[in-house]
Amino acid sequence: MKRLLLLLVLSLFACSEISSPVPSTATVDPVTSTSLPPTPIPATSTSTQIPPTDTPFSASTFPDPNAYAWQPLASGLQRPVDLQADGSGRLFILEKVGRVRILQSGQLLEASFLDITDRVGSSGNEQGLLGLAFHPQYAQNGHFFVNYTDNNGHNVIARFNVSSDPNLADPTSETILISVSDPFPNHNGGVLTFGPDGYLYAGLGDGGSQGDPFGNAQKTDNLLGKVLRLDVDSAESYAVPADNPFGNEIWHYGLRNPWRISFDRLTNDLYIGDVGAGQWEEIDFLEAGSPGGTNFGWDFREGAHDYEGNGPEGMVDPVAEYSHAEGGCSVTGGYVYRGSMQEWNGIYLYGDYCSGLIWGLIRSGDSWQNQLLFDTDVNITSFGEDESGEVYLVGDSGEIYRLERIQ
Repeated sequence: MKRLLLLLVLSLFACSEISSPVPSTATVDPVTSTSLPPTPIPATSTSTQIPPTDTPFSASTFPDPNAYAWQPLASGLQRPVDLQADGSGRLFILEKVGRVRILQSGQLLEASFLDITDRVGSSGNEQGLLGLAFHPQYAQNGHFFVNYTDNNGHNVIARFNVSSDPNLADPTSETILISVSDPFPNHNGGVLTFGPDGYLYAGLGDGGSQGDPFGNAQKTDNLLGKVLRLDVDSAESYAVPADNPFGNEIWHYGLRNPWRISFDRLTNDLYIGDVGAGQWEEIDFLEAGSPGGTNFGWDFREGAHDYEGNGPEGMVDPVAEYSHAEGGCSVTGGYVYRGSMQEWNGIYLYGDYCSGLIWGLIRSGDSWQNQLLFDTDVNITSFGEDESGEVYLVGDSGEIYRLERIQ
């Protein structure tokens, strides 16, 4: 029955991050442990401002997933797509239609923290309010940033301010940093996160349609299909960091639709979940200290395989991938677990939107262990991380879950 449902989802929303409703509880089925062969990581020669840290304790083997569950915390949200923490103990959840909700002390507050439904265009399946990041000094300056598609279909990165009420933002305080014309309604990316260097990182998709018809992802003078890197403290809106490799906002390129990027809070390593085309979903990785200018290969490559082929030398293949033949359709990048359960420490968790499968990645030197851990009934739109390093799961039908040990 589950595979029949998967086929129906694939036929309606192939290669899309957001789909139809699913049951309201995260049913977790036991899975058979599997490992994929490691993918070598190309060496890099120069460093950036992001320094590597001393290697912390990390798990060398995977815990028994049957001893853990994704426990429900909240429900009734309208197509949530992101979850972020501001350091106060509250969780902020993005609803695709253009609202930010607060989960505080286990309760979903009735009033929205931010409501910009008037300017968010969310009619397309991959459009809407897609990303949120709080400034590292949010407690002092009240600045936070969002990534959304507007009513014209443009990709917008904007700054807002909190009001005198810590549970209410000021919707009139918007300062637009970037507005990028998008030729098609799909492949918008949308993730925002602050790096350990204090810069704002943003993931934008290649502009949509199929096969990147305009070749945006490989153009280093076009912001689509990229990871951007912005200095939001040195100018009224933003400045381009001096060591950005192309003299513009672009930090990395060759991406199709980066659906969630994150930095390991202890090692500063970068992980990117990049949604594939017709066959392969991928997780990309760069060690802390890697320079800007990495080409992740799209649309010459899909995963570690030729797509158009004949690409330039130096493209970086993913450290993990899975095929649509295995039941997947759209990767959702996650986080390295750094919470209270020591046995999970250092394991990167990621999932698939259509199948609800969740994998773990363990890095051991230059090799990787990749194991299927959970089989859920959740259409996974995002993972989240709180200030304590606990990891959350966001479901398209309106639920929020947290990984917990079964007592």
